[in-house]
Amino acid sequence: MPLVRVALLFTAGLAAGLLPIDVLGRANQAPPVAPDVAYIPTPQVVVDAMLSLAALRSTDVVYDLGSGDGRIVISAAQKYGARGVGIEINPTLVQQANENARAAGVADRVRFVNENVFSAEIKDATVVTMYLLQSINERLRPRLVRELRPGTRVVSHVFNMGPEWPPERTITVGASRLH
Repeated sequence: MPLVRVALLFTAGLAAGLLPIDVLGRANQAPPVAPDVAYIPTPQVVVDAMLSLAALRSTDVVYDLGSGDGRIVISAAQKYGARGVGIEINPTLVQQANENARAAGVADRVRFVNENVFSAEIKDATVVTMYLLQSINERLRPRLVRELRPGTRVVSHVFNMGPEWPPERTITVGASRLH
């Protein structure tokens, strides 16, 4: 492929809002996006309490927004037989979560996607879990209200959903508050 054609394809792709292509004509991956929240693993005792607070059942589909290493979704599959999807912006953590799911024997019940919590598909969730920030929860709130089906349970570690959506219940586990 001549260099001029590659440059033209690159320019045309950018103008069309497409990803640039490499010299072999393959679409390049989107550049990594910096996360809005630092990864802090949720202690297992808190994971267990979150799933209990959600009254998890085997028929549930758990979506964990900002899933990190996958521990919430993996625990939901192991302990309750639920299915789950982890949404994580860090591709290294997505890879680690998939490896953790295989090691835990639940890779057939869970999946992890490298996506942004503000644009990833969430409509199939019956339970949503998150450990984000207050400002992120409040930005997500309209989307959750708009896209989730009635009866979907939302459990947040530490931060609530803001004054417009007060928690039905708040519990404390160690130093963590769950809403």
